[in-house]
Amino acid sequence: MTDRVFGQEQIQQAKKAMEYAVEQLEVGMRQEHYNDIEYSDAQMKLEQAIRGLTQVEHLANRENRDEFSRLRIQMEQLKNQMVVTPH
Repeated sequence: MTDRVFGQEQIQQAKKAMEYAVEQLEVGMRQEHYNDIEYSDAQMKLEQAIRGLTQVEHLANRENRDEFSRLRIQMEQLKNQMVVTPH
């Protein structure tokens, strides 16, 4: 698998993880503690995607590294928001 294909797959997985996490965050804010399993699953998927993006960042050229870095930072902010938001 080429680095480019691997990078694109990581971006797709990261975006899916972010969408799922945002959905669970919204549900968690409405239903409080009734979706603990899904909420935890979303946090786990975010963490896995962050690790994947960090790995790809080291392989990428400067332009792509910036893209991966921005996406990783967005994901870390979302993960932090999920930690501090009551659910």
